[in-house]
Amino acid sequence: MSTNDAAPQSALQDLLRTLDLEPIEDNLFLGPRGIEGWQRVFGGQVLGQSLVAAARTVEPGRLMHSLHGYFLLAGDPARPILYDVERIRDGGSFTTRRVKAIQHGRPIFSMSSSFHKDEPGFEHQAQMPDLPPPEALPNPKDVIDQHIDALPPAMRSYWSRERPIEMRAPDLSRYFTREKKPPAQSIWIRANGTLPDDPVIHQAVLAYASDFTLLDTALIAHGKLLFDADVQLASLDHGIWYHRPFRADEWMLYVQDSPSAFGARGFCRGSIYTRDGQLIASVVQEGLMRQRTSAFVPN
Repeated sequence: MSTNDAAPQSALQDLLRTLDLEPIEDNLFLGPRGIEGWQRVFGGQVLGQSLVAAARTVEPGRLMHSLHGYFLLAGDPARPILYDVERIRDGGSFTTRRVKAIQHGRPIFSMSSSFHKDEPGFEHQAQMPDLPPPEALPNPKDVIDQHIDALPPAMRSYWSRERPIEMRAPDLSRYFTREKKPPAQSIWIRANGTLPDDPVIHQAVLAYASDFTLLDTALIAHGKLLFDADVQLASLDHGIWYHRPFRADEWMLYVQDSPSAFGARGFCRGSIYTRDGQLIASVVQEGLMRQRTSAFVPN
């Protein structure tokens, strides 16, 4: 079990509640309403719920190794989400599922996923960057609190509420400057409390967390923040490859970069490591990255 027991539990319990889908028919599941405070359903919530829905139709002993999802419409946070799972293939080693998330009679998200039984094989991986450990870094909320009155209302509201994912960043300067920098950042992340031992839950929580900061990485090159009124930012698609077993309630280093932005789209990549250097997941995302020329630009 993780030793992360002293952290606040309420926000994490809310997240776990949203991941506890209700079976309503063969291959049909109902996802509870999400965490309050969002104007639309957070993309990570739909990713996590879709993962759980797919996993509940797969035989024990097979874990998801990849998912590829497309965000089609903004979700309504006041309504539950229906998840329709299509059983594409059950093979000797791999299982394939397709999930459609539905609200108000229309699909808002579509995901294909593949599961693989555990088996031995060749091993190699990219090396984790050498960065300060999370214990040596300040809690971003504590730093932001010192400047809370100077922040835009949306950013102030975001950092003031408890979140299910704890984050520690080696460099927080981008939140206090408009300097254009190389589009890359690294963030330590973990669940804000102890999770059940079910590996599906750990995969779902990681999927949820993977959508928090990735697309925001593309804005670093332009001196922008996702809270800026003149920026429209929205996820278009999201892919995750799970490489090795892990616990999402232990510290993980999320190394992110954005190699390209063009045509109102930003493309970002992420590698997620355990604190002892094991590469556990790779993430890619493309998102809408549009500048609103008529909007007020905050100082």
